[in-house]
Amino acid sequence: MASGTRRQIDVGRLRADLAATGVELLSAHCATDRVRLQYSAEEIVAFGERLSLKRAISSAEAVHRFFSQIEAQINQAEDANR
Repeated sequence: MASGTRRQIDVGRLRADLAATGVELLSAHCATDRVRLQYSAEEIVAFGERLSLKRAISSAEAVHRFFSQIEAQINQAEDANR
């Protein structure tokens, strides 16, 4: 936290939320692979609904940004422990 104070969190709830997130991400990954293996990028661009594609891209970018931040924090913590 910016103010230097830490809020209390429910660790069990956090872990359950992360587990559920992992399952949902795996499902999204599988759905993406099904589409990727069945259609070419050119077919997707030519025939896919543009708004749906843009929303999917935006969601993927947001997930990437979030987990990149988490990865950076993990790396920072591991470097501090060396």
